[in-house]
Amino acid sequence: MSAAHRRDLARQAVARRECGQRQACRIFGLNRSTYRYRPRFPSLPRRQAEQAVVDLSQENPELGSDKIGRLVRNAGHRVSNERVRQVRREEGLTVPPPKRKQRRAGHSTGRHPQKASHRGHVWTWDFIHDWTVKGGAFRVLSVVDEYTREAHALHVDRHIGSGKVIEVMEELVARHGAPAYIRSDNGPEFVARRLGDWLGERKIKTLYIEPGSPWQNGYVESFHDKFRRECLARELFYTLTESRVVIGDWRWKYNRVRPHRSLGMETPAEFAARQCSGGPTAPEQSPRLRLVGGLCSSAPGHLKSPCRPVRQPVEPSPDLLTPSGP
Repeated sequence: MSAAHRRDLARQAVARRECGQRQACRIFGLNRSTYRYRPRFPSLPRRQAEQAVVDLSQENPELGSDKIGRLVRNAGHRVSNERVRQVRREEGLTVPPPKRKQRRAGHSTGRHPQKASHRGHVWTWDFIHDWTVKGGAFRVLSVVDEYTREAHALHVDRHIGSGKVIEVMEELVARHGAPAYIRSDNGPEFVARRLGDWLGERKIKTLYIEPGSPWQNGYVESFHDKFRRECLARELFYTLTESRVVIGDWRWKYNRVRPHRSLGMETPAEFAARQCSGGPTAPEQSPRLRLVGGLCSSAPGHLKSPCRPVRQPVEPSPDLLTPSGP
C-alpha cells in the first residue's frame, strides 16, 4: 500500500471522527508531515509533455519508451526516459516484450555426448538449404558417419518432412546397417513422434544437442562448410534435377576422390575399408544414371533402385537367313 493511499485512509478516519491525527498517523504508519502534505498540480509544460507522450505512444504503438522519449524531445518538450516509462505505465501504453517461440526439444535416448569409435557407431544428420534459378528454394538432407566422415546420403527435394526422412533412413539402413546412435539438432523433422517410434523399432538411440548449440554437432557442420564452399557456392542450379545430378557427383567425389586431412589424407572410403575388420567395402558406383547387373544408380541424392536388366540384342539364326523353296 502506497503512502498516498494510507494518507487517504487516515484522512477518512479523522473526518469520520473515529480518531485524531496523531492516532491515525500511528495506526497507518505515517509521518505527520506526510499526513499534512498537499500535492501540487503539475505545471503546464509538464502536462503538455505528458500529453505528448500519450499521443505519440498511441500513434506509434510498436515503439518502446526510449524511442518515444526521443520523439517527445524532438517535439520541443523536456522529459526524461524514466518519466516517459512512468506515464506509459500509468496509461497502459507499454509494449509487451516479444515472446520467444517455445520449440519442442527431442529426448535423447543415449548418453550425451557420445564419441564415435568405429564405423556405424554414430551417424549425424542435418539440413542445408539452397535454391534453383527456375523454381525457388530446396533442401538437402545430409547423413554423415562421424567416424569415417562418409557422406551416406545427400537427399535433395523441395520439401522434406519426417516421412521422407524415414524413407531415406530405411534405404540407408538396408545398405549400410543401422547405426548405434544418431546425432541431430531439435528440428521438427528430427523430433517428430513418428520418426522417434521408427528409430526405437530399429534400436537406434538418439543424441539431441542443446537448443542453440550447433557446435555440439560439429561433424555435420564441418561437412556442410565443405559442401557449401566446394559445391553449392560454385554451382548455379537451374532446375531441381540438375541440382540432384551435380550434388550426387560431388558426394561421390567427396567419398572416393577427395583426401581428408583428419583421416591422414585418405578418402573416407579408403579409411573405412582400412578400419573395418570385415575387409574393404564394395566400391560405390558413380551416381550417373546407368544399368549394371539389373540395378540402376539413380540420380544424385537418390539411392539405388531395382530396374529392368539390359536386354542384349539377339542375332538371327543362319537358317532364317537362308532362302527357302524348291
